[in-house]
Amino acid sequence: MTVDREFEAFVGRGSSRLLRSAFLLTGDRDLAQDLLQAVLIRTARRWEAASRAPDAYAHRVLVNLLHDRRRLLARRVSERPLEDLGEHVHPVPDPAGSLVDRFALMAAVRQLPQRQREVLVLRFFADLSVAETADAIGSSAGTVKTHTSRALAALRVAMADHTPESAIQKDR
Repeated sequence: MTVDREFEAFVGRGSSRLLRSAFLLTGDRDLAQDLLQAVLIRTARRWEAASRAPDAYAHRVLVNLLHDRRRLLARRVSERPLEDLGEHVHPVPDPAGSLVDRFALMAAVRQLPQRQREVLVLRFFADLSVAETADAIGSSAGTVKTHTSRALAALRVAMADHTPESAIQKDR
């Protein structure tokens, strides 16, 4: 795109007036500067039509850009600071904490004796009854209950010692 000398003269004499108009219409210096740039680009692209009354043309482009911006902002989801929501804000659980807890639980389960680990997996992960678990491992229901009790007690102790900070320190 070649720049016409008349357009250069218009930019030299009209930019400050357009910038002032944009600022007065928006109240925002940065937005006014952005709008000025857009106005000048659009005016340059249509300079043949705009050259008859460049000030009026450029101001019309400015007003149209502001209307476009208002329409765009009206379609956007409104934003409010969280402080304005008051009691309507519900904390979002941090999935990282549950992930750390899951890793700690799995590490504790791996530390259990083989038979206790089998009983826990069958009872709580496979959702088998005491009788079904006893049949699956080839022992009595009393043995399954004993292994379950001991395994859960060991897990309670292991998880009581677990805090996210201790898990991080153990990894180092």
